[in-house]
Amino acid sequence: MSGDGYGADVEGFHAVSEAVAAGRVRRLTVESARLRHDDYQRLVAAAEAGGAVITRVEDTRPLAATGAPQGVVATCRPLAYLDLEDAVGLADPAVLLVLDHLQDPRNIGALARSARATGVPVMATPGRRAAPIGATAFKAAAGALEHVAVAQVGSVADALVRLRSAGVWLVGLDGAAERSILGLDLLTEPVAIVLGAEGEGISRLVADRLDVAARIPMQPGVESLNASVAGAIAMFEMARIRGWIS
Repeated sequence: MSGDGYGADVEGFHAVSEAVAAGRVRRLTVESARLRHDDYQRLVAAAEAGGAVITRVEDTRPLAATGAPQGVVATCRPLAYLDLEDAVGLADPAVLLVLDHLQDPRNIGALARSARATGVPVMATPGRRAAPIGATAFKAAAGALEHVAVAQVGSVADALVRLRSAGVWLVGLDGAAERSILGLDLLTEPVAIVLGAEGEGISRLVADRLDVAARIPMQPGVESLNASVAGAIAMFEMARIRGWIS
């Protein structure tokens, strides 16, 4: 499932800076008052050098999708969704983060930052009934979505079947699971880390496809972690076990 791409609208200084560095920005709108700062001057100069049209305004907020665009919004060439099978070959051993219908784009952005930090090259997310990969996600990602690819799938459950056929183990986060994600040897193998939606967790159909369900150990009485925090812990543990970080 390819869709029409994502990331056409980007806001926030760091997110826009990374889009400029990637050569994607077609139009940059910046608040005139921000140009008193050297970093904004450099941003505009880099965008102009890349062929972007620059527009100066008093306030970017009426143009923004987020509440705090930090004085800069950009219209960009969209990024193409990655085919799931191609995603398997982006790391050795393979690793993907599969999102089972997350609803908050800020969580997706935060997960992209953790994926970037741990060497996870791609996130897979359904095209329907999930948070859009738009301006809010890009701002929360602070540039990470220029480096972490996105594979859009029609069905998460079907995507897991395809991943298993490609030799990828399926590990899902479940607070009620007996096994801990910490020290899980399977993370050294080609693996997809599956993260459920906020509040609801992994759906039953997706849970039935998993090879292993694993929990994040916590103190008694703690109900659950934020989805982006839980996903970050799993990705950092994967990277630690593989020796990708130290």
